[in-house]
Amino acid sequence: MSDTVVIPVSRRAKVGKGAARAARRAGSIPGVVYGLAADPVSVAVEELSLNRLISQPGFFAQLFILDVEGEKMNVLARDLQVHPVTDRPMHIDFLRVAADVLIAVEVPAVFLNEEECPGLREGGILNIVRHAVEVSCRPDSIPEQIEIDLSGYEVGDSIHISSVSLPDGVTPTITDRDFTVATIAAPTKVIEVAEEETGEEAAEEAEAEATEEE
Repeated sequence: MSDTVVIPVSRRAKVGKGAARAARRAGSIPGVVYGLAADPVSVAVEELSLNRLISQPGFFAQLFILDVEGEKMNVLARDLQVHPVTDRPMHIDFLRVAADVLIAVEVPAVFLNEEECPGLREGGILNIVRHAVEVSCRPDSIPEQIEIDLSGYEVGDSIHISSVSLPDGVTPTITDRDFTVATIAAPTKVIEVAEEETGEEAAEEAEAEATEEE
């Protein structure tokens, strides 16, 4: 787990489209904090600080401490609205979380030891089925990433969640099946050559049949 980042924010006295536009003109991004059966709190986040955070991988799997003018809250970023043309942040939602309550969060999957994977060395292709894995854990136990070791996998092998080592206290939210995270697919060129050979053989057989009929 990475160090918890503190985000200083200010309360917004006014809400609505006009107030949100005013906040953005002042260099802040409007947002709201909700959850834990408490009243929502309208906040404003300094835009430059937010941009630095969202540029980092795993933004939605990171536990933050929101400093609302001295009041500290443990939160997760739950939704980020961006401008459809400029991709500038327009609004952000934060979810309050309790330290002792399990939460569901998507964690990025990272694949290691490609050089130790026989299937990839032979020209196989890593077909990633899940770029992130949803897990259940305490907020203070969210892993930065799910590490998947590719050592020993051959062409045609599938990597299931049961073969992935998860940190203590972290479990997949999908429990009714051993789902696939990635596969080692056959090389594309080999497949193409095989298809070409099959096509040529079929043409030769058709030609031979036509000759016999004559």
